[in-house]
Amino acid sequence: MVSTVAASDAQSELLDDFDLYAPPAEFYESPYPYYKALREFDPVHENADGSFYLTRYEDVRRVYRTKGMTSDKTEMFTKKYGPGPLLEQHTTSMLFSDPPYHTRIRNLLRHAFTPRALKQLEHRVVDLVDNLIGKCRARGEMDLVLDFAFPLPVEVICSMLGIDARERERLQEWSREILTPLEPTATPDMISHGNRAVEEFTAFLRDLLEEKREKIARGARAGDILEDLIDSQDSEDDPLTADELVQNCILLLNGGHETTTSLVSNGMKAMFDNPDQLRKLQNDPSLISGAIEEMLRFDSPLQIGNRGIAEPFELGGITLAPGTQVLTSIGGANHDPDAFDSPESFDITRKPNKHLAFAAGIHACIGAPLARMEGTIAIGKLVAAFPNIERAGPISRGGRARFRGLTGMPVSI
Repeated sequence: MVSTVAASDAQSELLDDFDLYAPPAEFYESPYPYYKALREFDPVHENADGSFYLTRYEDVRRVYRTKGMTSDKTEMFTKKYGPGPLLEQHTTSMLFSDPPYHTRIRNLLRHAFTPRALKQLEHRVVDLVDNLIGKCRARGEMDLVLDFAFPLPVEVICSMLGIDARERERLQEWSREILTPLEPTATPDMISHGNRAVEEFTAFLRDLLEEKREKIARGARAGDILEDLIDSQDSEDDPLTADELVQNCILLLNGGHETTTSLVSNGMKAMFDNPDQLRKLQNDPSLISGAIEEMLRFDSPLQIGNRGIAEPFELGGITLAPGTQVLTSIGGANHDPDAFDSPESFDITRKPNKHLAFAAGIHACIGAPLARMEGTIAIGKLVAAFPNIERAGPISRGGRARFRGLTGMPVSI
């Protein structure tokens, strides 16, 4: 009993002066002890700005599934960023929008992620993975993030959009600078870099779209998503405007690689930390689908989501008024013992595994099937190609709370 009380006291102490907008350094290394303490002692945590942070699975699931929620962040982001390109990006893309605009954009994009479309793309992913593995084998070493987890999804999304893969370093830099201001706290430097990145990304895409229009006019087609979106401007009753087209292309490019890069790197770190699970997968490759789902649950690439309260909403005995902002702890929900047995254990055979890594409801990640397909091929082939793969040095992290991933992880092969 004494040890249990002591452990409980130690957990509650984690919340002393806890501030999601300025978390301690340990939070970035592993937020899960903080999530556990919040679930047990303060599951509907009020932040200093009047928003609420939710860490229980059922609360997060209800927020995603309830119609009386809004994803429009115009007011919030206007206060956070001020006028400028960054504000335009995050208020024009479908991610932070509500129906009917959200529905219109999603309908225009979703055909690119159907099972048939992904099946046609699968051979490209296989070739890219084989090529990356071959390069690493020839060198005899690799940084799993820089040499494998990052280049794969960037090249895939470039292929889908008809962008030269040699642009991937610029795309990665722009993406990070646009997404980083979505952290709970955005510094003036983050906002400045984000505005510049949107400007440069926008100019790049406008030039690319004009080049594609000229090729289409000459009858030279490549069969990519950008051509379909250009065609929709002529064929749809309510077509995308030029600005909507550009801003949602930026969203696709950003979202098309961030999740998959972190899925592969976070997932392999979990494997290295749990070598029995790595050996289990190597001995039985048919477990790969379950392994991917457990990787998504155990160390989710996206850790925090947002919704606004549009109608009075009750949580844990507290009624939240319209206009209240809630932050959903995806990582906390995916480690809730009320939803998962032994949630702190990494188990690639876990069933059921109804994690919330891709959110849920009408805003469930449109690219989830692509991320799953890429992760399945990449990790499945990687662990088969290198039976003795293991970490060979310290990892490095990006220091972000919303997007959890690695920036470096040397491994021996």
